[in-house]
Amino acid sequence: MMDRKPTLHDFASGESGRGPGVPSSLTNNPRAGQWDGRRMSKRMIADYKTFIVTDGEGVRNSLYVSGCPFHCVDCFNSSIWDFQAGHEYTQRLEDKIIEDLRAPWVQGITFLGGEPLLNTPVLLPLAQRIRREFGHDKDIWCWTGYTWEELMRPGETPDKLELLHLMDILVDGRYLKDQKDSLLQFRGSSNQRILDIQASFAAGRPVIWAKLHDQERDIPEIYLKDRAAGESQQAS
Repeated sequence: MMDRKPTLHDFASGESGRGPGVPSSLTNNPRAGQWDGRRMSKRMIADYKTFIVTDGEGVRNSLYVSGCPFHCVDCFNSSIWDFQAGHEYTQRLEDKIIEDLRAPWVQGITFLGGEPLLNTPVLLPLAQRIRREFGHDKDIWCWTGYTWEELMRPGETPDKLELLHLMDILVDGRYLKDQKDSLLQFRGSSNQRILDIQASFAAGRPVIWAKLHDQERDIPEIYLKDRAAGESQQAS
């Protein structure tokens, strides 16, 4: 029996200016305020990882929240689309996150999922506590399926903007498999951007992170070229 492909919808059909890659037939595309994390979140966590270097700049801790209705085709984390997946967020876990951030070699924390901006009942209090205890000595990164333009639409829920104002870097946009690019820094598809959140608020438009540095070619290609050059020298 063949698996049925999910039916995806552009709920804001006819709306323009929603950012790169929107609308896409490879994802669900919401109207402003259609998805409200204050109601949808079940306060569930899929994973928490410490001292890693793949989820943003420097050594970081990463919190993966559960639940995402974007349903991007070929999503890497489709197993946690369900808002009830994983285990409940607890005060004990929050205290551990804060304690782990005290390590001087940890640059900050990253919020991933699932969809972080639909888990504000967990992430807003946590981000507020991080700012109280560390100020801006620790940075906060976030991956979201929303584009910056969608988040700025009139009618979007205020909790999303409240969380944005507490964070530093936003990797925005759905994963689109037809724009997959392995050379991108911290992103899976070329429609996605790494944005400086506070600079974007100040400018009134999306501002790309100043340290963006994508690769220009695959490592294997470089290796093969160098190997060919070495073999040529040996033969001469």
